[in-house]
Amino acid sequence: MAGNRFAVHSTAIGLIILMIMMTLTPLAEEYNLDEKEILEASGRQLDDIDCSGYTFEDLFDYNYASFDIGIGDDWATSSMSATAYVNGSNSATVRENLDGLFDGAPGGNNSWISTDEREAVREIGPKCIVDMDTRLGIREGIAHRGGVDWNDFEFVEEGIALDEVDLVPASHSEERNCQNLLASSNCTEVPVSVTDDLQIILFVANDESNNMRFDQLPNQGDSNFTLALNVTNMTNANLMLTFPVLQGLRIANFSMRDDGVEINSFEPEEIYLPDGRLRISQQVDYDKSLWPTGRNLFIDFTTAAPESNDIPEWTGAAPSDNTIIPIMNGGEYSAVSGEEISTWASDTNGWNLECTFADMGWSSRQNQDGDLLVTSPSGTSTTTAECSIKDPFGAQNNDTLTFTFGQPFTATGEITDGENIDFTVTPTGLVSELSVAAHAHQMQIMGTMRSVSLTNAPMTISLPMDGLRPGSVMVMGNAQNSNMLNFEFMLDFGLEKVSLPPVLEIKVNFEGKNATWDASGLKFTLKGEVIDPDGEAVSLSLTLCGSQASDFSKVGKNWEIDVSIATCVQQGITEYDVSISATDESGVVSTLSVTVKDPYATDDTSSETNNGDNEDSESSGLPGVSFMATLAVTLLGAAFASRKKE
Repeated sequence: MAGNRFAVHSTAIGLIILMIMMTLTPLAEEYNLDEKEILEASGRQLDDIDCSGYTFEDLFDYNYASFDIGIGDDWATSSMSATAYVNGSNSATVRENLDGLFDGAPGGNNSWISTDEREAVREIGPKCIVDMDTRLGIREGIAHRGGVDWNDFEFVEEGIALDEVDLVPASHSEERNCQNLLASSNCTEVPVSVTDDLQIILFVANDESNNMRFDQLPNQGDSNFTLALNVTNMTNANLMLTFPVLQGLRIANFSMRDDGVEINSFEPEEIYLPDGRLRISQQVDYDKSLWPTGRNLFIDFTTAAPESNDIPEWTGAAPSDNTIIPIMNGGEYSAVSGEEISTWASDTNGWNLECTFADMGWSSRQNQDGDLLVTSPSGTSTTTAECSIKDPFGAQNNDTLTFTFGQPFTATGEITDGENIDFTVTPTGLVSELSVAAHAHQMQIMGTMRSVSLTNAPMTISLPMDGLRPGSVMVMGNAQNSNMLNFEFMLDFGLEKVSLPPVLEIKVNFEGKNATWDASGLKFTLKGEVIDPDGEAVSLSLTLCGSQASDFSKVGKNWEIDVSIATCVQQGITEYDVSISATDESGVVSTLSVTVKDPYATDDTSSETNNGDNEDSESSGLPGVSFMATLAVTLLGAAFASRKKE
């Protein structure tokens, strides 16, 4: 009998093994087939992409584009940033063009544009851009209108970075998971035919200074030169071209030509920046119906003096002579904003402020926004400077203004009570009297402003930090004197506002007890309030009999939670020590301990002392609710164990 049983078992095992082997064989063959298909599908390498002969406009058929090109100080390199705004049907064309670039690659040229292709555009796009024609050239010497060898700009691959906006619209109604075998796990795609607006952005890559280069001009712009740009198919674009500082550089002439014939067009606009650089703004357009007519823009530059030139003039908004300009000593400081200083003088060609300082170690300059930046030595030294106004062609007003530069006060800051900043201001004697207004400052949050008037003695101002969040806090304010420009300051003393713990309270019910029991006796409700003095969000958690809960109901500062005693019942615990924790966003914790007694639990002491009492004997003979709960849990456990054993 045992032998027959063994034979039956052996036969069954053999059949099972045979079935497994029969099942595995086609699976292995199918796996090999899939692997072969994947390899075939991924035959093309993305790094062999070739965009030779393309232009930016060929690939990105935009509705409007802005190009910002800066010529380097070496007159041999350049940086370009460009944004193409693509709308409606043009956006479908761009998606189709980009999908076509990946022909032969997984998911490429399949009429769907995917998030994988989007990432590939960012990663390998520079390899495509570097093959393209910049269509920009420069040539030194007499003015040219074609027919000569141009010093063409070329893209530099390592300096190119690409990005996009909504190339693959998120949560689109036609979105689906990518279908190709090598798609990433979170890849999604939309049809190239979708017409959602998008943007393509080209800029200089991180840690690079340029993304175009050309042969250095022998005279570095100091002699006449012509800039040429092929604007064919540039349907609607603005070109901003900024040159290095070069006194007297200006436009001598310009021409827009269709197949060599001059046409009417937008004129280039000269903008002289306060730092001395020349910026050209040029609007271009092209009607596609003119294709294949070639359109070229030529701009001639010279440093020769213009036939007539106005001298810059001081205005009534300029400060009076001997005005004090306050700064913070030790390094470069932005003393006057470009917006304010632009009102001090006027000239049709622009102007800048040039100051000659009386003491060594002092200097000034204006940046491209016109801000006056003053460099000074460390300490609290002061100096005077004679300042004049000059235009880009060297014309200078003979009237000068003398200004005094210096630091009006020194300051310290500390937090001693956790709620206020003790801001101590010590006048330096630069002015005889100073009005100071300051507040605790944190990003967009400001504390209450406090103001004082100072003469010679130091003064401490208490700056409240009410309403500020825990973390870094600075002091912001301004100082004023009738003979001094308004001094706005932002001081960082490395101060940190410490997070105050949440205030956690529990409410008692009408009976004066902490908890309100459910009729079943298996749970009770706790209610209370929680407030964070710093205004941070607070999370609540509760611990009872080794178990945790966080399912609090919160409305404003009020909270409520239903607490089950099931875990306590299993452990035979009838006095419930509840611990509630409130944790704010800074991780500071407040804890509240609450003891809840089981109203149904039997009091042994009472039983012994009230033995002779015959009050409500029927009720006292019944088991308590907590006992019933214990019995129910025990019976459930026994039933579960019995079923598991069966």
